[in-house]
Amino acid sequence: MNNELSYTIEEVAQLLKVSKLTIYDLVKKGELPVFRVGRQMRMHAKDLEDYITQKKSTISHPPVVFAEKATSTKESSQIVISGQDMVLDILGRHLEKATTKKILRSHAGSLNGLISMYKGECDIVSVHMYDGDTGEYNLPYIKKILTGFPYVLVNLLCRKAGFYVQAGNPLNVQSWEDLKRKDITIMNREKGSGARILLDEHLRLCNISTREVAGYENEESNHLSVASAVSTGAVDIGIGMEKAAKLVGVDFIPLIRERYDLVLLKTNENAHFVNEVMNILTSKSFQSEINAIGDYDTSQTGSIMYETF
Repeated sequence: MNNELSYTIEEVAQLLKVSKLTIYDLVKKGELPVFRVGRQMRMHAKDLEDYITQKKSTISHPPVVFAEKATSTKESSQIVISGQDMVLDILGRHLEKATTKKILRSHAGSLNGLISMYKGECDIVSVHMYDGDTGEYNLPYIKKILTGFPYVLVNLLCRKAGFYVQAGNPLNVQSWEDLKRKDITIMNREKGSGARILLDEHLRLCNISTREVAGYENEESNHLSVASAVSTGAVDIGIGMEKAAKLVGVDFIPLIRERYDLVLLKTNENAHFVNEVMNILTSKSFQSEINAIGDYDTSQTGSIMYETF
C-alpha cells in the first residue's frame, strides 16, 4: 500500500460501511490514528489497513466459533457473511432482525470466501467470478470448489465493473488491450478477489502476459483503495466496480456487467435460515434500500441462478 495515501473521515466511514460518528468515536478512543491538514482530519491508508487486519484476526475469524459452525450451524448464534460490498451490511441488518442472530462480516474475496465455506467457516459467501471460457459468472468455480456439497446460488444484484482512470481519461484508456501499453501502470487487487479473477481471465483471453502489464504486482485489498491510488496519481488504472469510482471521484470505464451472487449451503439444519435470506432478498423493503444507493441493478435480486438437488 502506498504510505502517502490517506483518507478523510468520510472516506473511512464509507470504506468501513459505518457512520462518521462511529469513526469519530474510534478516533477519540485512540483506536484509529489520525493527523490534521488544516482543520481536516485524515488517516494514513497503512494505519487503516492495520486496523482492519487486527479486527479481522480478532473478530471476523474466531477459530472456536468456526469449529462449532462446521459441526452444527443450527446451534450457532452467529452468521458469517463473506464479501466487501456495502449491500452485504444491509443484508446483515435485515437478517439480525429476522433471526435475532449476531452477524459477523468477513471481507475475504470471492474465491477465498468459497474456500472458507468449504471449511465450514462461513454461512453466506458473495461471489463475482468471471469465467473467460464460458462467459459465465460464478457457477464454473463453485462447482469445482463445493463438490459434494448441496447449495443454492441466488442473485444479490448486478453491477458494472471496469477501469478506474484519472479525471478526463487523459491516457484515452478504452479496453483490456490497453493494459499492455508501456505508458500505463495499474493497481491490482489481491489474489482470490473477483476483480483479480476478472483481470486475469481477460489477460488470458487477450493473450497478454502478466509480465507485459506494468504494476501487475501492485495489490490493494478493496475497491476504494484501488480507486484512491488512481485518484492520487500513484497509478493510471485500477480494476473495480462503478460505485467506488463515484465515491472517490475518479472516472469509470465500464467493461462488463457482472452478476454478484450469494452462495448458501443447503442442509436440514439451516433450511429455515435459507428461507429467511430468500424472503429478505425478494422483499420490497430490501430492494428499495439497494436501489436508493444507486448504480445497482436489482432486476434479478432473489432469483435462484442454480440449485443442487
